[in-house]
Amino acid sequence: MGDVTRLSALAMAELVRRREISPIALIEAHLARIEKLNPKLNAFVHVDQERARRDARAAEWAVQQGAGLGALNGVPISIKSSIDVAGFRCEAGTNLRKGYVPNRDATLVSRLRAAGAIVLGVTNCPELLMAWETDNLIYGRTSNPWDLSRTAGGSSGGEAAAIAACCSAAGVGSDGGGSIRVPAHFSGICGLKPTPGRIPATGHFPNSVGPFALLGVVGPMARTVADVQALFEIMQGPDEGDPCAAPVPLRKYSREEIRTVGIAYFEDDGRTPVTAATGAAVRSAALALEQAGFNVSHFRPDGLELARELWWKFFGIAGAMLLGPMMAGHEREISPILKEFAGWTAAEPPHTAQTLLDTWIQRDTLRTQVFTQMKEIPILVCPVAAVPAFRHGERSWEIVGQTVKYLDAWSYCEWFNLLGMPAAVVPVGPSPEGLPIGVQIVGLPWQEELVLEVATLIEKGCGGWREAPIG
Repeated sequence: MGDVTRLSALAMAELVRRREISPIALIEAHLARIEKLNPKLNAFVHVDQERARRDARAAEWAVQQGAGLGALNGVPISIKSSIDVAGFRCEAGTNLRKGYVPNRDATLVSRLRAAGAIVLGVTNCPELLMAWETDNLIYGRTSNPWDLSRTAGGSSGGEAAAIAACCSAAGVGSDGGGSIRVPAHFSGICGLKPTPGRIPATGHFPNSVGPFALLGVVGPMARTVADVQALFEIMQGPDEGDPCAAPVPLRKYSREEIRTVGIAYFEDDGRTPVTAATGAAVRSAALALEQAGFNVSHFRPDGLELARELWWKFFGIAGAMLLGPMMAGHEREISPILKEFAGWTAAEPPHTAQTLLDTWIQRDTLRTQVFTQMKEIPILVCPVAAVPAFRHGERSWEIVGQTVKYLDAWSYCEWFNLLGMPAAVVPVGPSPEGLPIGVQIVGLPWQEELVLEVATLIEKGCGGWREAPIG
């Protein structure tokens, strides 16, 4: 049958269902691959082989009995180590939570287990998730399976590396400013940042509350859009632990409905340039949609620069106010990249009640303005970031004669966290160095299904996932 670890999650589930592969064999193949590749990648921080084998035996029994087979029965998955998985470390990359092991699953993990998925382990992330690369003082640095001298991104970098290297069939990350989408783009896989509340963030640390509930979400990551959609459908649905939860039913679009959707694209925001290959990838995605029969126009909404500024006032300034008390007195235990983040935020004054209120009102006003502009064009295709995967420790890049700094390179993601819009990433084409480049497909709130339908068409037209050379 060949190496089953390279199959999609849905293909694995189908083979298990048809008894063409045993869940036990499937788990053993992934455990062997983790043992081979994780020393190079440092993607997993905690793997429980015995529990995975026990769960695989239970999945095998279910197949033999023909009872209770879920959509992902026997499929091995991974979870970012900022999301509660009973019995696994959930340290969020910080010494301040070192050794913390929850005794119950997050709601989304329970839903995945109920669908038959088997959790292999949990994956690495930067300290307290505050970086677009993955490194911390507990477990060290995660590398990209396309080039070990480069990052797999952050903060869901361990998750992206594990999936891209076929150590896990699929998994779950979180995203407050690109933390699912940037690692997916860097690693050549797919991911979805949903609307806040569509997938419950219950059991995530830091907690998704206050203004952070407007920005931060949890979402699926996988090698194919179909797998992302399958995980999304399993995990979605309201939960009382998520303050943004809403009872939004799943929707299926007919081919006729999809074909009438207006789609626009833009290669850059007029402020932060992107590499030539990044712009070309966006144009390739737009062309694929035109060839699929869509009316695609060139359009960029007004207000994106304000969205970036307001995002930083929530994520950066308010984030520092939230994390500051936790970090106080523990400076020697804090990682260099978190200290760097703290330095950036310390350069600006903390919020007063008035500035926080003003930021919140501006955010809501801007949402209305952007959504009005997108009334006839509800789907946008644009870059994920200014650059493909960067070398460990890099902080700026020269693009068309302009210096792009670290905090500016990811603004293409940050807008949509501020605006609460769903956004998917799908790989499109390689950079001159052979690195993957993804594009971002963005929709209006609660329209994840439409975003994923368009992402599927881009994936079909542009080739989708390619195997990383590390394998």
